[in-house]
Amino acid sequence: MIIRKSEKGFAMVLSLVLLLAMSLMGGALILISSGDHQSNNNSDQYQQTFYAAEMALLQGEKYILNEKSGPWDGKSTRDTSKANLPEDHTSPFLGTMSAQNYNPGSKYKFTSTIDRKFINTGTSCFKSYRDIDRDNPDDKKRMRVIKNETTKKEVAHSFNLGVILENTFRNKGKDFEKEEAVRMKSYYYEYFIERIGAASTQAIGSSIKLTASDASKNGIAYRVYGCGIYGAEKEKDRMIVSLESVVVLPKN
Repeated sequence: MIIRKSEKGFAMVLSLVLLLAMSLMGGALILISSGDHQSNNNSDQYQQTFYAAEMALLQGEKYILNEKSGPWDGKSTRDTSKANLPEDHTSPFLGTMSAQNYNPGSKYKFTSTIDRKFINTGTSCFKSYRDIDRDNPDDKKRMRVIKNETTKKEVAHSFNLGVILENTFRNKGKDFEKEEAVRMKSYYYEYFIERIGAASTQAIGSSIKLTASDASKNGIAYRVYGCGIYGAEKEKDRMIVSLESVVVLPKN
């Protein structure tokens, strides 16, 4: 009888140990699953933010090309009388972006019961470029960006990606597309453009590219800075991807 009681006691202890081990393993699996889910979310946010940065570069480059060829006049034709190679603004660029299709701080419907706000991206794009000399005491050596020849304002534009999609899907979009457009309102793309100066170009067909062998400076070079921003309302949750490219246009 004593031996049987001992065996029963041992079995009970063993059962408790196994139960505890299984509970710990279950908890660990939940933590791992939660960590993987968060990692996937961060990866998705980074990928979308990177795409937004690429769009910023594309739009900045298109802006320069449109100015060179003449801006669209709203009637599907170019106003060639306004064709120009944009010049620098007279004042140093302080990094403030101009919102083009949204109002920072204004609310929008995220769901039927939840409101969110468009963020103020401030100077976050500008400050993400470490090589820009922002604090040079010599005013003449500080960065300047190009100006719009009509408005005379700095070309430093900020767009909300979700608003663009929302306008695209407004009339013929499906419900899931409209929902995705709302989710994408947490993403922004921004660009500002610096006129570098005279540069050599070589025409090959319809393309223009840099060459070191051409001694004549027959082109103008511009540097496009483009940022993608994931803009959650809390500062700590924000994400930014910064890219840049150089475009050289012929003077003629």
